[in-house]
Amino acid sequence: MLREKRLKKLQRRLSRKYSKERKQSKLYQSSNYHKARNRVARQHLKISRQREEHAKRVARCVIQSNDLVAYEDLKVRNLVLNHCLAKSINDAGWYQFRQWLERFGAKMGKITIAVPPHYTSQSCSNCGSIVKKSLSTRTHKCACGCELDRDFNAAINILKRGLSTVGHRGTWVNDPNDWGEGTSTFVGEILQEQVRSANQESPCLKTGECQP
Repeated sequence: MLREKRLKKLQRRLSRKYSKERKQSKLYQSSNYHKARNRVARQHLKISRQREEHAKRVARCVIQSNDLVAYEDLKVRNLVLNHCLAKSINDAGWYQFRQWLERFGAKMGKITIAVPPHYTSQSCSNCGSIVKKSLSTRTHKCACGCELDRDFNAAINILKRGLSTVGHRGTWVNDPNDWGEGTSTFVGEILQEQVRSANQESPCLKTGECQP
């Protein structure tokens, strides 16, 4: 937020130094204008580096604290077409986070799975029925009696789809080519335990002490 406020302030200063008369006369803008333009460019660079560093740190913590990470195969390019959510999505750096997640997963020998995002929040994780809900509805309530937080219900569905992809082969620990029965995970085998273990949040995310 501080970087964003600073950027807005610099952009206002830049707009005040812009001269329409010079533009119409095909003259160069003043030296103060170019100095202000350079300040705005440097602030944009700082924000982009800060966003990438945050995505890198969070991705490293997630990979280090889990043996398998399943996530939705979201098309960010299509999501930002919604002008109400575009700024928030771009600020969050979803695509950068996914890139670093896959890179750290390959480096540390952990499984990363992109699953189809269709109906992950609408489907009931208990019975599989479709429960329509708007984006503002944050609690999943099904006729079967299942009542969960919307995001937790979606996380269970994403994990089920991820486990159905790799459950018959097992998970690697150190060597991606070293598959064994001892590390196998099967769908339907103590699912709630799998949900808690595969989505366990790193302690450093809560304390903010995660090191790069």
